[in-house]
Formats: sequence, C-alpha cells, structure tokens
Amino acid sequence: MISVRSVSKSFGRVAAVHEVSFEVGRGEVVGLLGANGAGKTTTIRMVTGFLPSDAGAITVNGHDTMSDSLAARACIGYLAESAPAYGEMATEEYLDYRGRLYGLARSTRRMAIEKSISMCELGEVRRRRIGQLSRGFRQRVGLAAAVLHEPPVLVLDEPTSALDPRQIRHTRSVVRELARERAVLVSSHILPEVEQTCDRVVVMARGRVRADAKPGELIHGSKEQAAYVMECRVAGDAGALAAALGQIPGVAKVEKESIADGWVRMRAWPASGAADVREQLAAAAASRGAVVRELRRELPGLERVFMDLVESEDEGTAA
Repeated sequence: MISVRSVSKSFGRVAAVHEVSFEVGRGEVVGLLGANGAGKTTTIRMVTGFLPSDAGAITVNGHDTMSDSLAARACIGYLAESAPAYGEMATEEYLDYRGRLYGLARSTRRMAIEKSISMCELGEVRRRRIGQLSRGFRQRVGLAAAVLHEPPVLVLDEPTSALDPRQIRHTRSVVRELARERAVLVSSHILPEVEQTCDRVVVMARGRVRADAKPGELIHGSKEQAAYVMECRVAGDAGALAAALGQIPGVAKVEKESIADGWVRMRAWPASGAADVREQLAAAAASRGAVVRELRRELPGLERVFMDLVESEDEGTAA
C-alpha cells in the first residue's frame, strides 16, 4: 500500500534523507522513529505528497506520488502532529466541511460524520467550537477528519500527542481497528506506544534507515548485550565480590551499587558471544557467603534499542 524505494531529499547542501526504503502493507501498522533531524518528518512529507523527492520513487495504493500525485493523495488520511483545524467551526461543522472537500455525497457524508464522531468519542463536543476544545480533543477531531473518507492508507504524525492515559488506550484500539483493512504509518516519540501499537518499526538516523523489524525482533537482537542483575547481601567487601564476578569467563564488566540495609546490586555485562552465566554468578556469590534475593537478565526495551542504534550512527559519523 505504501512503497518507498531508495528515496533521497536534500535542502541545499544538507542531505535530509538518503536512499530510504521501506514498505507498509494492508493490515500493518508501521512505526517511523527518529530523533530530531533524522529525516522522519521529511520522509512523511514526501509520502503524503507535500514534498517531491530528489531521487527514488514512492507509491501509495499503486499511485506514484510524483506522476500521479492527486490520485495518491486521495488515498491518504493524514493527521498532522498539531492537528490544524478552523477554531471558529464546531466539530460537526468542520467534519462536514472536510467531507465536502473529499467530495462525499450528502447522504454518505452524514453517515461518515456519525461514524467518525462515534469512533473518536466526540459526541459530547460535536457542537462545540474547535477553538474552545482541549488539545487532546482537537487531536481526536483531527483523527476523525483523517478517517472520514475511508482512505486505504493512514499517515498519523504523533496521534497520541496531548492525550490522557485513557484516551491513549482508546486511540491505540482505534488505530489497530483501522489497520485491519488499511496500511497505517505512525510517527511517534512515545516509544512504549510504538511498542504496543506497531507491527514493525523503521528507525531512522541522520537521514538513513538504521533498522526495519518487528519491535520484538529488535529487542531480541539486542539480548546478547543485556546485563545480568543480581541483588545480594554481602558478607564482607562488596568490591571483592564484584572483582570475583568480573573474573568469571564470559563476563566483560561488573558494576556495583548500594541499595539499602546492606543490600547491593551487581550488574554484570556479558562478553560478546558468551553463553548464559547466571549459574556461575550465583555460585560465585554463594561461595563468598552472599545471600542472593534476585538474579535476572535485564532485557532492553525498545527505548534502549533505539538509543543504541542512534548512538552507533553518531559514533560512525564521528569516526
């Protein structure tokens, strides 16, 4: 439904996007992640037809965004981060206006408005002016307008911005429901939301795609570098225990941290390619009279994986 192939875009001497490729199929929710300046916003603007690419090709529902721009844009429901709307219009009035812009017939428009209002839980503000609404409600009005014409492709830029926890859960459910018959591209800085909502994640850094995989696959791929965490009460010098743990084959580094009441937390990082060393860590602690109350693998979340990818890109550029 969305196909981005070797797309590049420069502004003067600045290469904002360089040979970016990814696809979003029907029934998929794909998260586009990137720090400020990563090229994420430029990519979204090219997908939605606001900017032309310098090289490469983008198709939306089979329509080229350059040679068949109007047809491509007609297939997209777009929610911008700020959800711009006419503040002097009432919610229902604005949705009717958007429906007319989409070319919906009057009877179809009325049904579409009711469906969007119900889906986005806007019944209580349907006759209130948009300018009087909270930012969270304005965001939901923007989402209702984006889905009004039943587009096969949705591009959502920070769709849960300014929403409270209950609204976030509802919006997450709406996005998953909408994705059953659509392709959905979501841009967000809220990594836990991306992890819970998206089927795949495309991570961008310095204008390039650094990763394209399911969130679980990204996390599993970083499992090898995950630290072992052991909380124990030490009989004697905690530094000596940390040094002993560091001598275990397969352990690259150990750090200790005092907790309270004589308990300490040892964090041991594995050497590259090392096998599981939890049994050795427990045995070494027991042999020195330490009481272990917890021993676990500290699996990284999506945020840690994201930061590792961005930092590795920065190091590579600096080198």
